[in-house]
Amino acid sequence: MAATDAGPAPLCCVHEDDDLLVLDKPAGWLCVPGRGPLKQDALSTRAQQRWPDALIVHRLDQATSGLVLMARSPGMQRLLSIAFARREVVKHYEAVVHGLPHAQAGADGDGDGWHSIDAPLAADWPRRPRQKVDPLNGKPSQTLWRMLAHDGASATTRLELQPLTGRTHQLRLHLTHIGHPIVGDALYADAATHGCAPRLLLRACRLRLRHPGTGAWLQLASPVPF
Repeated sequence: MAATDAGPAPLCCVHEDDDLLVLDKPAGWLCVPGRGPLKQDALSTRAQQRWPDALIVHRLDQATSGLVLMARSPGMQRLLSIAFARREVVKHYEAVVHGLPHAQAGADGDGDGWHSIDAPLAADWPRRPRQKVDPLNGKPSQTLWRMLAHDGASATTRLELQPLTGRTHQLRLHLTHIGHPIVGDALYADAATHGCAPRLLLRACRLRLRHPGTGAWLQLASPVPF
């Protein structure tokens, strides 16, 4: 595996019950195995060594750390997939970005400091795995953001993010699109912003959903290490 939040890390389970799991993926881990023998070690394969019935429901980028939801039966996997499709699973991220975003970088917010980015995304096939903003052929993609803190000394800003859709690289590309790439981003940031951190400073830190089996609300959180 590549470097994690703090070097090699064991599998961390934030929530476990008979129906589902919530695991904390370190940065550098794949969510599912990739192509070739060197990419078979992944969060899903490690989870299945401990919970043989674990099934993937959604993914995080390899460079992104944080909370990942897994089902423990095909039926629960289907119910959770439907909940994601209906936007009933609320995910919050934190990121450190270059510069100081202003409200005009996105549409007006809801009065609580939230602002939106609405930019359709599509695969950039000649430069895979990169994605691109494509107003003509891209899929609708929306991200909410609000500022948490600004560091004038480093010219960076900490943001809270809520993706309303789940496109590949959505948060990374949307923030680059408004002129504020995520620090440590090897794909979309300029060389200076990429070099300011040893990893992508993006973490899925909170997850909220109604448990499909019990009907109870689950609200889970994981500390942000950067």
